[in-house]
This record gives sequence, C-alpha cells and structure tokens, in this order.
Amino acid sequence: MKIISLVPSITETLFDFGLTDSEVVGRTKFCIHPEDSVKKVTVIGGTKNLNIEKIRSLKPDLIIANKEENEKLQVEELEKEFKVWVTDIKNLRDNENFLQKLGTLLNKEETAQNYVQKIRTVFGNLSKEPSKKTAYLIWKAPYMTVGNDTFIHHILEQLGFDNIFKNQKRYPVISIEEMQSAEYLLLSSEPFPFREKHMAELQSEIPTAKIILVEGEAFSWYGTPLLKWGPYYKSLLENL
Repeated sequence: MKIISLVPSITETLFDFGLTDSEVVGRTKFCIHPEDSVKKVTVIGGTKNLNIEKIRSLKPDLIIANKEENEKLQVEELEKEFKVWVTDIKNLRDNENFLQKLGTLLNKEETAQNYVQKIRTVFGNLSKEPSKKTAYLIWKAPYMTVGNDTFIHHILEQLGFDNIFKNQKRYPVISIEEMQSAEYLLLSSEPFPFREKHMAELQSEIPTAKIILVEGEAFSWYGTPLLKWGPYYKSLLENL
C-alpha cells in the first residue's frame, strides 16, 4: 500500500508502526520525524498548501489528512480521485481510536494496542499538582491561545493545568489584559517560535505569572509521538 501523509505527527506514527519509505511515498515539508526516514520521502507541499499534481504523480492508495491541519477545499479535491482518510483528533480517546483504526488498516493491531497501553501509562503515571490557572500561547502579534475543543487543551488538562480560556473555542485572539489572571504562561515553540526575549516582554506586562517556554510538539502532536514525551511531561511538572 502506498500512503501519502498530510500531517507531521501522522507521518511519524506511520514510521513508528514499521512502515518504510517504499510505503510512505509522500509527506509535507513539515513532516520532519524520523529524520533519516522522511528525507527519502517525496515532499508534496505544506499542510495547507498541497501540490495536487505531485500527489497525482505518486498514485497513492491512501491519503491520510486531518480536519484541522489541512484545507477543506484541497482535501475535497483529492477525495474526487483518491481514497482519503480525514482524521479528527481532539483528545486521548480520539487518539486511541485513530491508532486502533490504523492498526487494523495496516494489519498491525498488536502494534497499535501496545502504543495505546504505553500512552495510557505515560499519562496515568504523572504526579499532578492542584490545578493552576494557565494560558497557553501559540502566536504573537496578535497573541493567540487555545480553546476547549483543541487537542492542546486536552493535554493541558491531563497535565493538571486549568486553561483560563477553556470557555472559548478553537484559537482565539486574546489581549494582555485577559491574561492577567494566569498563574502560568506557557509559550509554545510552535507554530510561533517563542524565545526568551518574548518571555521578558510578557513578564514586564504580567509580573505575577510564572512564564515557561514549552515544546509545542509535546502538546499538539498526536499519534505515537506522545509516547516519547513522557519524561518531558514529568520534568515539566516537577519543575513548576
């Protein structure tokens, strides 16, 4: 089976399931893991700017997309010619369902179940402090955060953080004033690459908050990549 993945975390998941570059024949430019494997795979554009002609030339048996990460019109165009699996993963339960369905599709049910159990263990073994009011920033100019219908929000909850924007949806634009109640400000490394200089800027505006740079992949990449972040979650919580 020839598969094209339009999602970075799903590309990594396919290789974690044991597929090779002869089976994963296309990826986006943002699909960077595992490095040695993906460098041999044809790039078919960005997640929201696909090269449809290049995809056609690869003649895939299956294209795996995501409702949030890919553009609806482009996905619908591909669906006219190819089998497209549009995933929609907002929480760990959705992630388990995705892994199990992928296992069935690839005849790797045991592999899928092993990942499901190990990821459950990662989150089950975390020692969580009482909830702290938290804002998680994904963008600057304007500042943007996450609402309660996102995978990032769900991971925050699993780690014991209380998202102060949990009553909002998707990725709202927010002001400095709206962040003042946060005890923690988590600045993600992606999609906007927050750095220490941004920490200093925000600290002068919100002096009572503890500001932390966090790895965006640990909060937003679903599939098998969640497993590798277990030690990171533990360290993050221990150092709060």
